[in-house]
Amino acid sequence: MSRAARLMAGALIGFSLAVPAHAVDCRNETYGGNRFAVCEVDAARDELRLFLRNDDGVPFGHFSSINAALEAAGEELVFATNAGMYHSDRAPVGLYVEEGAQEMRLVTNPGPGNFGLLPNGVLCLREGRADVIETLRFETEAPACTSATQSGPMLVIDGALHPRFLAGSDSRYIRNGVGTSKDGRRAVFVISRNQVNFHDFASYFRDHLGLNSALYFDGNISRLHAPALGRSDAGLAMGPIVGVVRKTSTGDLGPLGN
Repeated sequence: MSRAARLMAGALIGFSLAVPAHAVDCRNETYGGNRFAVCEVDAARDELRLFLRNDDGVPFGHFSSINAALEAAGEELVFATNAGMYHSDRAPVGLYVEEGAQEMRLVTNPGPGNFGLLPNGVLCLREGRADVIETLRFETEAPACTSATQSGPMLVIDGALHPRFLAGSDSRYIRNGVGTSKDGRRAVFVISRNQVNFHDFASYFRDHLGLNSALYFDGNISRLHAPALGRSDAGLAMGPIVGVVRKTSTGDLGPLGN
């Protein structure tokens, strides 16, 4: 093998080591007669980020807009989903913190709609972990989240389903949400593939996925970007978005020489 070929081989090995295979596990499942798309994230390995606005302050709105911005930095979205309720201008309804910068405060009072169906909660992202925390507990403990998004209602609170959920309810929609493990390492994002009620959706997190804390994100506007499932939903522009990012390049490898 020539010296140039050896150098190229070494560069490719270094490149492959620098860009590890992601650990996000996306799959389709059926449980209790309902169909779900599930993306399971290892928060200790995968880089979870929140996204709302580009560098010009304009809401991204779509997965494709985020991917275009990431591409310029040699990155891409491995997975993403909408991550909390928002107003018509796509500003978040409740607490929103992105990379240490807070855009909206924590909202603790009850109100109209699903967001105000207390208890609601917060998805808190910190280095190496992700946690769903009920809002009043979040206010008391004041965890130092690098990024955070508030939504509601809570689906599962310390192993119990939200007290307002009714088995057999005929309020059925496409729904999405997130559940986390006690150690903060396992974050599981779910979107239903058929219309479900709150009780069945929450039961899926607790009884099938084994998660003691879970938070509702939204209903009919729910979207999923999961290339592993051949899926990247389009449609109406979204507000907050959560996703896993990975690097696609390490930059210029330089000349190989003679």
